[in-house]
Amino acid sequence: MDRQAPDTADPHELAVATGCVSYIDPETGYTVFTELAHIERGYCCGSRCRHCPYGLAPLTTQDPAVRPPCAAVDG
Repeated sequence: MDRQAPDTADPHELAVATGCVSYIDPETGYTVFTELAHIERGYCCGSRCRHCPYGLAPLTTQDPAVRPPCAAVDG
């Protein structure tokens, strides 16, 4: 499947379109995880990440093995 960058200057959209799991925020210089990185992880870490696909669930434990799944994932 060919991936083409969208006609936009949005760094997140460009990163996702090219399959990148992170990009550098041009305003802050920070590395930001894309939605793809979070999907690859498979659960919400509770850190309220900018592109979280899981509904920004609050962190309830530090151990991912016992961390409850996000409400958005439970359906």
